Amino acid sequence: MTTASSQQSAFWGIPRKVRLLLAAIRFEHSVFALPFAYLGMLLAARDLPGGWPTGREWLWATVAMVAARTLAMGANRIIDLPQDALNPRTASRPLVTGALRRWEMLALALISLGVFLLAAAMLNPLALALAPVAALFVVGYSYVKRLSWTTHFFLGWADAIAPAGGWVAVAGSLSWEAVLLAFAVAMWVGGFDIFYACQDVAFDRTHGVHSIPRRFGVPAAFWVARGMHLATSGALLALGIWMGLSFPYFIGWAVGSMLLVYEHAIISPRDLSRLNMAFFNVNGYIAVILFACTLLALLA
Repeated sequence: MTTASSQQSAFWGIPRKVRLLLAAIRFEHSVFALPFAYLGMLLAARDLPGGWPTGREWLWATVAMVAARTLAMGANRIIDLPQDALNPRTASRPLVTGALRRWEMLALALISLGVFLLAAAMLNPLALALAPVAALFVVGYSYVKRLSWTTHFFLGWADAIAPAGGWVAVAGSLSWEAVLLAFAVAMWVGGFDIFYACQDVAFDRTHGVHSIPRRFGVPAAFWVARGMHLATSGALLALGIWMGLSFPYFIGWAVGSMLLVYEHAIISPRDLSRLNMAFFNVNGYIAVILFACTLLALLA
């Protein structure tokens, strides 16, 4: 191969690497976190002068949330690489097959960390002060499953940084309403992480990975997840009442709650075949619908 053709091959290989990196971290699933971050921003701005987040706040909060999630997923892929290589369900991931190298994923994670800290600095002093704590949390949760079956709660609270961070981005402070919203998101995400772990019970028992399904069994794990999602619905209802939101918010709450019920109806301890549809599709609808209805409520 000539030097010119080698350079051309390297040039055309760059987009492929980018596609592989984005696929490895499931970049498109940022849709789960962003609507709740925006929800936190809208509710925080309601009682501030102007009543709406500024364009600058929208921009830097979006950059911060996407960067934080990319950091979390990149670190998770590196930390879990030895286990992913042994698990048949994850053995085709690009980092396992060698399509991506570890240093490439590490570079993505470090760049994301830098972008996250920059975005936090562009928002306000509290956002910058809390950013290192958030970064440690979203990276550190990957280690919890090696220690305790409470791993699902840690993952839930890692995702709950999104609405709390959105609130801080606008208000420059954290209120109890923001904590309640974060709790709702933590229970929502943690409950579905329990479902997701049900796929790997046999593998987890063999390789020392901790989870609620492994510790208590799959049927009991389903009941824990149901309780957590009931807590999500209750917390979102309480938030709307506490903040005096108008009826469009409660329409969003009702639709979101019904979609949660639907998700629980299409999977069971004996049948996880539609888990991906519940996890990746319907959950995205819930986040978008609740944000859209909250926006309508504030406009009303």
